[in-house]
Amino acid sequence: MLVYPSGIDLSSSTLRFLARHLRQRRREIGSRWRRLAAGRQALLTLAHLRCGDTYGRLAAAFNVGIATVYRYIREAVDVLAAPAPTLEQAVGTAATKAFVILDGTLLPIDRIAADRPFYSGKHKKHGMNVQVITDPFGRLLWASAALPGAVHDIKAARLHGIPAALAQAGVRCWADKAYQGAGGTVRVPYRGRWDKLSEGQRAVNTSHAKIRALGEQATATLKTWRLLRKLRCSTTRITTIVKAILALHPAAH
Repeated sequence: MLVYPSGIDLSSSTLRFLARHLRQRRREIGSRWRRLAAGRQALLTLAHLRCGDTYGRLAAAFNVGIATVYRYIREAVDVLAAPAPTLEQAVGTAATKAFVILDGTLLPIDRIAADRPFYSGKHKKHGMNVQVITDPFGRLLWASAALPGAVHDIKAARLHGIPAALAQAGVRCWADKAYQGAGGTVRVPYRGRWDKLSEGQRAVNTSHAKIRALGEQATATLKTWRLLRKLRCSTTRITTIVKAILALHPAAH
């Protein structure tokens, strides 16, 4: 097999951040010897998450077996995902902000037509629905567990208890029309054709769209982790992967 060098568009601080957590993990479990040092394991994991490199390609690049690549990535992802904030913790952080932005995103998966629960009619593809909360500057505060793509954003938000949690904490929230009827402190734009809206309603919708754009930019930035553009793993692992990437996100920017 031919092997060639490649680059990862992440800073060295991201590598050090993950390597530090992996060294701590090895000390905790008393791991004495590994095929790869913690820094190399961190690099391998980042190549998978950021570039979407397959286990086979990574095995060849790092001169280890595919099973070893699988174990190393799974361990690193679990280590990163473990301290991920709960919704209650995220809402506590959000309470110190002027407002937050709620948005949903679909993470494409390799499912077939028979897997109807995972098919999103809105996006015309199979995927997993993930809800994200960002601060007024578009910084990610929290990401939900992944639900099948057929679940609509408003239903997903209610299943996770997002509107209720925000209302209880008195946190104002901006969201798009998909969250119509969420109630509480969730604000959505006026519905209807543009030419049927009053001048005041148009002004509100324009202002609302400018605010919400920051949340959409955050979800777009999330997908700079190319693994999320086409997930080929078990759907039961997607929540853990998203939480791991959320933990890496501040270190990468």
